[in-house]
Formats: sequence, structure tokens, C-alpha cells
Amino acid sequence: MPDNAITQVAIKKVNTGNVADKEDVLAVEEPLEIRLNYGPANSRIQKSISVTMRTPGNDTELAIGFLYTEGILKSYDQVKGAFTVPDNIVQVVLKEDIPLDLSKLERNFYTTSSCGVCGKSSIDAVKTACDITAMSDTLRFDAGLIYKLPDILRQHQQVFDSTGGLHASALFDTYGNLVLTREDVGRHNALDKLIGVALERNMLPLDNYLLLLSGRASFELVQKAAMAGIKIVAAVGAPSSLAVSTAKEFGISLIGFLRDQRFNIYTGAERINF
Repeated sequence: MPDNAITQVAIKKVNTGNVADKEDVLAVEEPLEIRLNYGPANSRIQKSISVTMRTPGNDTELAIGFLYTEGILKSYDQVKGAFTVPDNIVQVVLKEDIPLDLSKLERNFYTTSSCGVCGKSSIDAVKTACDITAMSDTLRFDAGLIYKLPDILRQHQQVFDSTGGLHASALFDTYGNLVLTREDVGRHNALDKLIGVALERNMLPLDNYLLLLSGRASFELVQKAAMAGIKIVAAVGAPSSLAVSTAKEFGISLIGFLRDQRFNIYTGAERINF
């Protein structure tokens, strides 16, 4: 993460009645505007797609991942370029011959770091069609390995170590190797960053990996995982009822409360070896 992902502030630390002046380190939260540049070469259109509150860093990955999981991008081959411009803006430029269906975004939403799905007109509008079809469904993970994954992720959460205030999303292979991880103040942003870099590296579908979430499992996170072809999602926290039903709808194994050598399986128990 870049230096501007954290900031120091002066605080008064109170402990059993004792007060001391201290410095604390916080995760930075700033708005990021995602702009899309598209259309024929002689009549390009620039449109503001979304504003999200995020932790600075990996901003182009966040924009690419967001556009993909919202169903706007079909592949990274459609992208001509993506770059940041001053004042917290990312511009994604599409190739000239790319047809777009912006009706998915006509609900004109504002995305916050805490909830992601807030402000969207209906859940049905968020359930974008998943174009990925896995080649096979042979993925299996050993329960004994799954127990260890939160500790492995924790060792790689650089900004969390400083602030205690960031969410993380991580991909693990069946040997327990950490393949990719991204952090952000918003849990959905962390996953968009992860999917964005995986898309850039031509890794999709991600059907050979387990996705670990450092917090709870919400509907939107499961929906984004489905868009990326992920077949196992494990969360340190609790899943919501809609996350469970969405996982069942997309054939995803969903694990919750993964901590202290235990976890609950809500869907897809056949992929876990005991």
C-alpha cells in the first residue's frame, strides 16, 4: 500500500483514568470517482460511473474490478487504458469497437465504503448475469488447511498492522499459498481490487482458488465472487441470509465464522474434505 494509505493523528489515550497525549495511525478514507471513456473514435463519450469511498492505492485495479463485477466489462481485452488523474479520479478508456450496456448503471447510485450496495434501486438491479462458465468443478479444500488461512492472511495485512482498520480479500490455492491479496477501508473495494488485478493478469475464472474475506460475507461480496467464477468463499465473520441464498443460487461453497480452529459451512459442503 502507498504512503498515503495511512495518516497520523494526535489523540488523548485514556486507560483506567490515566490520560496521555499520543499519536495514532488511521487508515485513510477518500472518495474516488470512476470515469468511463467509450464510443467511436470520432465521437468519444466520457461518463462518470460511480463515486466510492476507498483507501488510496491500487485505484485502477479497483475501477477495473468494479466495472467487471457490475457487468460493464466482459474482459480486460476491452480496455485500452486505465490511469489516475488529479483529485481522486480514475479514467478507464475502452477500445473504440466495444458495445456497452450502461442500463445496468442507470439507477445512478452512490457507493459507500461501509455497505457498497446502499443506494441501488433494487436487489434485482444488482444481480448481474455471470458470463463465466467453469471448465470443471473438481475443487476441493482440506478443512485442516482452511483453519490456517486467516493467520496467513493476517501476516500479509500491512496497513491493518498499522491501523487495525482495513478489510482484506485474498486468494489461496489448494496448498495454502497466498496468491493475491488486497486491502481497503471498504470490504467491497478490497474485493474489486483483487478481481481487477486478477482480470489484468488474465487469471479468470478463479475457480481453482478459495476467496478469504477478513470480515463478514454480504450479498454483494458473494455476487462479485460469482462474477469472477470463484467456487469457495470463506469469511472470518458471519454471512447474511441473502449471501447464503446467493451462494446457493450460484453453486458457491460458503463458509462463515472461520476462526479459532472452527467454521460453519452454509452451502456446498461437498467441496470440503474432512
